[in-house]
Order: sequence, then structure tokens, then C-alpha cells
Amino acid sequence: MQEIIWVIQDSMDFAVLVFFAFFAVVILLSGIKIVPQAHRVVVERLGKFHRVLSPGVNFIFPVLDRPKATEWVFRRGLRKTSSLDMREQILDFPKQNIISRDNVVMEINAMLYFQISDPFKAIYEIANLPMALEKLTQTSLRSVMGEMELDEIFSKRSEINESLRSTLDEASDVWGVKVTRVEIQDVNPPESVQTAMQRQMEAERTRRAVVTEANGQRDAEVNRAEGKKRAIELEAEGMANARIRLAEAEAEALSKISEALMAHAGSKDPTSYLVALKYLESLKEMSAGDKTKMVYLPYEASSILSSVGAMKELFKERA
Repeated sequence: MQEIIWVIQDSMDFAVLVFFAFFAVVILLSGIKIVPQAHRVVVERLGKFHRVLSPGVNFIFPVLDRPKATEWVFRRGLRKTSSLDMREQILDFPKQNIISRDNVVMEINAMLYFQISDPFKAIYEIANLPMALEKLTQTSLRSVMGEMELDEIFSKRSEINESLRSTLDEASDVWGVKVTRVEIQDVNPPESVQTAMQRQMEAERTRRAVVTEANGQRDAEVNRAEGKKRAIELEAEGMANARIRLAEAEAEALSKISEALMAHAGSKDPTSYLVALKYLESLKEMSAGDKTKMVYLPYEASSILSSVGAMKELFKERA
């Protein structure tokens, strides 16, 4: 009987030993934390911040250390997690009403791209980071666009995006967040404003078409005027060149006449020869015609006859 009691006691001791060994293994395994890539885990020791676990295998002190659980409220619901995603994330906000400087009410839909840069600040400096970013973006949209008119909002969308990004990045830096981009997706003014804008665009297109046509007609007139001017210049240049060549030919003829007179009459002056030639041409023209019944003789007939005599002698000698 005593031996049976000893066996039972030994079995109980072995069971307790196995239990404590199993408990120790569980405790040790609970101290192993595997953090995925691009994630961080904030660890608290006895309720106080201790350290941030990096991606890979990490060891924490069981019981005393525990990961900090975060509860973030999104529009789609509550999300509870102990791991912070360090990748770039997107917040898509619902449409909201904005009043521009010229008192036009419109609906704006925007998207925010952000990235957590400091896990400590993202958990301990703000209670609900996504909701805080959403409200901050909405107020910044009203502030920035409220200072612009409707036409400026449509034409300066890139400037608005950059202004919002700079404002949000500066304001959210205390939360350990880096705002990378802000994109305005839609700007929807009232239907009456859209109709007025459509009419304005049509009128602007018509005005541009009229201006383009007028400019084309003006350019065509200018080109035609330039062409006429160039043609006149070329014609004048051609006439001038012709006159120059005619004068050169006459000069060459006079030079040859002078040489001929010098060789046969002993004089270089071709004046008498030319005067006599012109008189004869004029008399021919004056007496030309079928109805002409008059004979014209110059007043100085003797001079002409003497010139004709000189021409006769000149041709005779040349013959």
C-alpha cells in the first residue's frame, strides 16, 4: 500500500513538473514577436513606453512587456491593431460643400496620401490619427478654396494641391506623419453655374473663331500688299536696269560715232550728226499719214541741209 502511495506521489510530481515546464515554454514563446516588413510595433513595459520593434524576430520580456494596441476609427468602422503600417496610405474623404470667394457653393472630393514617419508620435500624440487627418484636410480645403473664385479653383488646381499638401504636412508633423500628396478629384458646382459656364465657353470659342478669322484675313491682306510692293520694286528695279543698259548702249554708240567722226571728219563732237538725225525723224513723223497735205521744213533749213550734206559726205567716205 505504501508503495502505491509513493507511485501516486511520483506521478503527481511529474505532472506538476510537466505543467510548469509547459507553462514556462508558453511564457517564453509569448515573448517572441515577429514583425512584418514595413511595419512597426510599439512595446510598453508596465504601462509605459519602452521601445519600438523593427521588422523581423524580436524578443520582449513576458508579462512585463506588451505591444501597444491602437484603435483607429475610419468611416468604414473601427480598426484595432498593434502593428503600425509604415507604407504610404490613402484617405478618401466624402464630398463636402465649399463656398468660394464669389459665393458659389460647390462639392469637393479630395484624397490624401500620407506616411507614418514616427510611430511614437502617431500613437501618443493623437488619439485617432485617420479621423484627425480627415478633419484637418476638410478645414484646410475650406480655408484655401474660400479665398479663391470659381475660375481660379478650376484653373489653379495644381497650386491648390501643393498649398494643401504644405499646410497639412506642417500641421501633422507633430503627429509623426508625412503628407506626401493631396489630390482634388472632383469640383462640382451647381447645375445653374455649370449651364452658365457652358454658355461662357461657347461664347469664348465663338470669339476666338472670329478673332482667328479676322487675323487670317489681315495676314492675307498684308501678304498681298507685301507681294504687290515686292512686284512694284522688282518692276522698278527692272526698268532701272533697262534704262542703265540703254544708257550704256547709247554711250557706247556715241563713243563709236565720235570715233568715226574723228577718223573721217577730224572732230569728236557728234552733236551736229545727232541733231540732224533727230530733225529727220521728227519730219518723218510729222509728214506721216495718208491725209497729210503739208510739207514741214524747219526754220533753220540751211543748217539742216548742211548737216545732211555732212552726213552724205560721211556715208560716201565710209562707202
